[in-house]
Parts: sequence; C-alpha cells; structure tokens
Amino acid sequence: MKRVLIVDDSRVSRRMLRNMFEVEGFEVIGEAINGKEGYEQYVKLSPDVVAMDITMPEMNGLDALRLIKKYDPQAKIVIISAAGQKDKVEEATLAGADAFITKPYDNKDIIDAINRC
Repeated sequence: MKRVLIVDDSRVSRRMLRNMFEVEGFEVIGEAINGKEGYEQYVKLSPDVVAMDITMPEMNGLDALRLIKKYDPQAKIVIISAAGQKDKVEEATLAGADAFITKPYDNKDIIDAINRC
C-alpha cells in the first residue's frame, strides 16, 4: 500500500484527493497547506509519494519540490496543478517531478501517475 502526502493550499482539493486515494487503497499519511509545511511533513513522515500543487502561499510547490529532492533524491513527487503553462511543466520536470497532472484532472491520470512512482 502506497503512503501518500498531499500538499495543497485548497481544503477542497485536499479533501477530494484524500477521498480518491483512500477509495483506491492508498494510505494518506499527511496533509500540508504550503510547500514549507510539505517539506517538513516529508522529512517527518517519509511518504512513498507526494501529490503537490504548485501555486501556494509561503512556499510554492516548485521550491518545495527542489528542497525535497535535495533532502531525498529518490523522492517520488507528482505535481497536480492548474498552472499547466508549458514553462511550469518544464520547470517541474527539470526539478525532478515524476509526473505533472493539470487541473481539472481525471482521477485515473493521478492514480496511474502514483502507481508508476
């Protein structure tokens, strides 16, 4: 069973992701509301996969992605964001994201990306 950390500033998005992951048999071991908290939760909880938004207050998802990858180069991170501009996708990929899913998303796309990690 994969252990997932959800990092998103939207309570609604976190709830939707949590429900989807739990229905699919994943264990949601933590949630964070910004990149700084996401990094701290990653270090504390060591999840198998991180599902992370890009646009968040305090620290965005790209900066958190870089920090997590610096701490753990083997970290598996799936970016789920409405910020689907080509440069953000490229930036996330170069920083080490394992997948980039744009909102609105199809649940199957996220589940497939998590399973590939």
